[in-house]
Amino acid sequence: MIDEFGVLSDIGEYMQGKLYIVGTPIGNMSDMTYRAVSTLNEVDTIACEDTRHSLILLNRYEIKKPLMSYYMHKERESGERIITLLREGKNVALITDAGMPCVSDPGAVLVSMVRDAGLECTVIPGPTAVASAMALTGITRRGFCFLGFLPEKKKEKIALVTPYCDIDIQLVFYSSPHDINDHIDFLYSVLGDRKVFAVKEITKIFERVECGTLGEFHIEQPRGEFVLIIEGRVAANAKVELSIADHFNANLATGLTKKDAIKLTAKERGVHKDEVYKVAIDL
Repeated sequence: MIDEFGVLSDIGEYMQGKLYIVGTPIGNMSDMTYRAVSTLNEVDTIACEDTRHSLILLNRYEIKKPLMSYYMHKERESGERIITLLREGKNVALITDAGMPCVSDPGAVLVSMVRDAGLECTVIPGPTAVASAMALTGITRRGFCFLGFLPEKKKEKIALVTPYCDIDIQLVFYSSPHDINDHIDFLYSVLGDRKVFAVKEITKIFERVECGTLGEFHIEQPRGEFVLIIEGRVAANAKVELSIADHFNANLATGLTKKDAIKLTAKERGVHKDEVYKVAIDL
């Protein structure tokens, strides 16, 4: 049964098992929730994206349960094994290397299979990089469109991003350190010059937020996983309707240095930066 805190207990009462989608820390292992630890201690089996990686976390919390592998290229095959366990009355938890399963990580196929089989699944919420990154930017405009990792092939990248070129909310992508600068160049070629935030190593020691514009942005010696947040089309263009002074102040308010705010304002207005500089000096 589930107690008043939503924690799994007395599992044996169920004739059929349940799948538990469990969120795990995205960096700092202390972000593990009480409910996640309790659930992982109570289920019969834990399905992991990488059992070796997950063991580090499980050992930290002294969780000793049978593990099975569940990764992207074997989702259906492993899913059938999990369906069998659930029908035998076993409860199974699914975790990935970091964050929420099913969000740019394996799991969605399994959830669909479980529901199609008439079995039950539930979620144990945990940290997600996309929401954490948005919180760190200080962007005040509401809403964002999360597109996850870009595909490898250029044609597929273009097909993914093009439909979102003209929407007026932020676009959010995940990127590895090996791809980050190539992704920035690609997004500049498709979206044009817009403000960009690169958030890396969220919840870790070297957590950092960098910002600039796509046309000039470059990450030196990239390390760690990145979240890229790109300004929406209307947000970028709407400031052009302001006076140069108000436009400059709007960019300055986002945390840019005066020098960078001058350069960005000039780019967005299509004028020489000296014109903006004169206004900035008067201010």
